Amino acid sequence: MPLPRKGGAGRRRALRPGSWPVRWRLAAVSTGLTLAILLLFGATIGAVATQRIRDDFNSEVQGAVQTLAASLRIVDTPTGSLLIRGPGLDDFVLPNDASVRILNSRGEVLRQSTGSAGLGPLREEGSRDYHGMRVATARIGGGGGALTGYVQYGRGLEHVDSTVDRVWLFIAAGILAGTLLASFAGVAIASRAMRPIASLTATARQIATTRDPSRHMPAPTSSDEVGELTRTLEEMLRALDAARAEREGTMQRQREFVADASHELRTPLTSVLANLELLQASLRGPGETEDREVVDSALRSSRRMSRLVGDLLLLARADAGRHGEQRRCDLASVVGDAAAEFAPVAGDHRLEVDNPRPAFVLGNADELHRMVLNLLDKAANHTPPGSLIELRLVSDGGAAVLEVADDGPGIPMQMRDQIFDRFVRGEGPADVSAGPGTGLGLAIVRSVVDSHGGSVEIAESAAGGALFRVRIPLAKSEKALSPPLEAL
Repeated sequence: MPLPRKGGAGRRRALRPGSWPVRWRLAAVSTGLTLAILLLFGATIGAVATQRIRDDFNSEVQGAVQTLAASLRIVDTPTGSLLIRGPGLDDFVLPNDASVRILNSRGEVLRQSTGSAGLGPLREEGSRDYHGMRVATARIGGGGGALTGYVQYGRGLEHVDSTVDRVWLFIAAGILAGTLLASFAGVAIASRAMRPIASLTATARQIATTRDPSRHMPAPTSSDEVGELTRTLEEMLRALDAARAEREGTMQRQREFVADASHELRTPLTSVLANLELLQASLRGPGETEDREVVDSALRSSRRMSRLVGDLLLLARADAGRHGEQRRCDLASVVGDAAAEFAPVAGDHRLEVDNPRPAFVLGNADELHRMVLNLLDKAANHTPPGSLIELRLVSDGGAAVLEVADDGPGIPMQMRDQIFDRFVRGEGPADVSAGPGTGLGLAIVRSVVDSHGGSVEIAESAAGGALFRVRIPLAKSEKALSPPLEAL
């Protein structure tokens, strides 16, 4: 079956032996070694058998001509040579389909078998091949060892050649069968040997997918190298699991510490803010302008610190799994309250709010309020004075969709992947950015959205500015009543 076409380079790469599975390579090596051994063995046996067959045939031909020569007697007379004694030639050659010719000392044919083939010119002794026959010649002696004639005996080589061919055919068939059996056995043995490795690989792949080192490797069934590898991997997983548990425990303690520390910081900060506000209210005289400026600066810094501690507290509680209590609340009312709180500090920005319908969700009203304020603050801080900020809330199937859009410069594409990270401002990381804010506003937005089972995404508004779209699942009783998403 032809291989699928996937490009020349890919096909060459797929056919390289180095890219084969280990079991195939083991089977290929086993098959190759078996084939080499069988070829060497078959060549040796074939050569020996062939030589033995030809030698036996030559011995039979030579023995037959010697036997025939010993049983013949020729007498020379003045009128010619006479064969006075000998066996019936046809009976002698019939079993082996041979040919016989008897000649006198002058090379004249005295008698030959019926249908005798041509045996070639006379040679005094020995054997030779002539037109596909093995021809042997022997001397016929008379009394006192005198030469009286010759006998030629010939047998066809077809039978010998066919026997030799069959021997080589059997050897080739044996080599092929042995190679195929070796390949099948090699694949079976290699597959059986690699089965524990395949099980380890599957388990390791599952661990890599789930990132769960608490899983166990398959129990080893032997104490060989594979069993040792299994035990080593199991020990490694247990060490990794212990390290992960220790790291998670340390991080959990750190999160709890940050949450507790942020919570404890709110009390003294609240006290500081209250005292500074009282001090600010008391400094109303005309000669206290300088002192009032100092107090105003300290009050602004304290308020900024209070907001930062509040942000850190919310994120720390989210990291520690301490989410606020969630209950059924109207997101439209939350959005309206946040817009009313933002309006006095919007400055020269124009704010348009569109939330005509109630949208009941299961959530924490304070956290949702904080999320909306952060989105509005982000729009105000990164757009020029006079920009329009649009706040819309609609329903889309089973979710409430909150959108905050502006007509400012928008968010660069390279910043959209990290804009929700902590301590990242619109100009980049907080430690190298000179912009206002702490870089926690959008991180809080994502944390609140995640805790409510929703999603948040960044897009481009119709005016070319930034568009933040938040989806919060509606409460179950509201899904069937929610109207379709309006055209925005």
